[in-house]
Amino acid sequence: MRFPAVRRGLFRLGENRGVGSSILPLAIPPIVSLVAPPNRNPALERLDALVGEWTMEATPPGGPPWPGGGRVSFEWLEGRTFLIERWTVEMPEAPDGIAIIGAADEPEAFRQHYFDSRGVHRIYEMTLSDGVWRLWRDSPDPFPQRFTGTFSDDGKTIAGRWEKAENGSNWDTDFDFTYRKVG
Repeated sequence: MRFPAVRRGLFRLGENRGVGSSILPLAIPPIVSLVAPPNRNPALERLDALVGEWTMEATPPGGPPWPGGGRVSFEWLEGRTFLIERWTVEMPEAPDGIAIIGAADEPEAFRQHYFDSRGVHRIYEMTLSDGVWRLWRDSPDPFPQRFTGTFSDDGKTIAGRWEKAENGSNWDTDFDFTYRKVG
């Protein structure tokens, strides 16, 4: 059904136009709430530990840190039901990207949807509790991966390690990874 008079603004608020007057509220955009929805998973509160701007430093096994560095930000999507992670890396061989983190179906668990500038997309399972952040994927495409990061007592540093199992069962260090909160 079309309502051209409403789209053109020909009706004034409060003006009685008979049967069609009930359509006027549909022409007014809804007010977006700045508060978390009442059915929000309480486990999402733990993700507040990640919110903010961080620097990143990667170190391969037995070597010095890779040249350059990176920055990552974590911020809530409106409604605080998804956490958006965006990163840039100064080393051309390493991808920039974005990830969306939300509650998983399992209690106390999260899921991260990862996308990067190479066109790679992956889904990681995730937990964050007792100062330990874990991400993992068991998919063999191209190989299983896992990350474990531990928060410092002041919450301003996360010291972690990415591991991979290229043969599907033996885990090797891919690189150590350190986040430092900015400000």
